[in-house]
Amino acid sequence: MEIKSLENELSTNTYPGRGIVLGKSSDGKNAVIAYFIMGRSVNSRNRIFEENERGGIRTKAFDESKMEDPSLIIYNPVLKFDGNTIVTNGDQTDTIYDFMQESKCYRHALLTREFEPDAPNYTPRISGVVKQNGDYVLSILKSNMGKPECLRFFFEYPAEAGLGHFIHTYKCDGNPIPSFEGEPVPVKIEGDIEGFTEMIWNNLNEDNKVSLFTRFINLETGEEQTRIINKNK
Repeated sequence: MEIKSLENELSTNTYPGRGIVLGKSSDGKNAVIAYFIMGRSVNSRNRIFEENERGGIRTKAFDESKMEDPSLIIYNPVLKFDGNTIVTNGDQTDTIYDFMQESKCYRHALLTREFEPDAPNYTPRISGVVKQNGDYVLSILKSNMGKPECLRFFFEYPAEAGLGHFIHTYKCDGNPIPSFEGEPVPVKIEGDIEGFTEMIWNNLNEDNKVSLFTRFINLETGEEQTRIINKNK
């Protein structure tokens, strides 16, 4: 497959929805993670990221008075367990975390879950796990061409300097919103965390972007650099 420009993938899609990028920095020293959320409704846009107590982040209502249904928008997108970093677009982060505590893998966890119950969109659940050595896995649980039947796909990648994979919930904007199609997109990983973070944020659609989390994990020392950008301030 052709290695794509992440900048171009983001700038040419007004509504990829929620997205995960996992990979390895171009110098080969860091595991790289990005997770972003977007929104079209007032409820979806009324959110921020903040750090949680388990090595990751949670979503939170920016204005509690405007919060409507929190069931699909308030969750822990990122958690850490035993050197693994879990990244997802929903409360399946906790499902994976709980299964790992029982010495089971992310696949076992996701076999108990399916797409979100938000017909007619049936928003896919996208998930990733970065291992201590930088290798990573991605998954998508999605409807069967818009029918309420769950299809589950799993992808496993060895870490390679300067390469990442990008998966997102929606192919593009629409009504209903079409689900992501195909395999995670191979993308170039370039620059340090500052440049990487700025590039993603600046290329997300200005009207629809809500929050962005990025993290570089040094594969020798385990040292982490984390950045959070919230549109709501």
